[in-house]
Amino acid sequence: MHNPAHPGELLKTLCLEPLDLTVTQTAQALGVARKTLSELINQKSGISPEMAI
Repeated sequence: MHNPAHPGELLKTLCLEPLDLTVTQTAQALGVARKTLSELINQKSGISPEMAI
């Protein structure tokens, strides 16, 4: 992990991997587009205030 870690990296390592969740499952549960979540997890976008909530 980088210091400080990207929010997407934290989400992936602390939530998705331990719970064995896919990006699709997580995006549906959060009510966001799969592409939006995928870009966040792959560190291609930052986290918006709405997503942080």
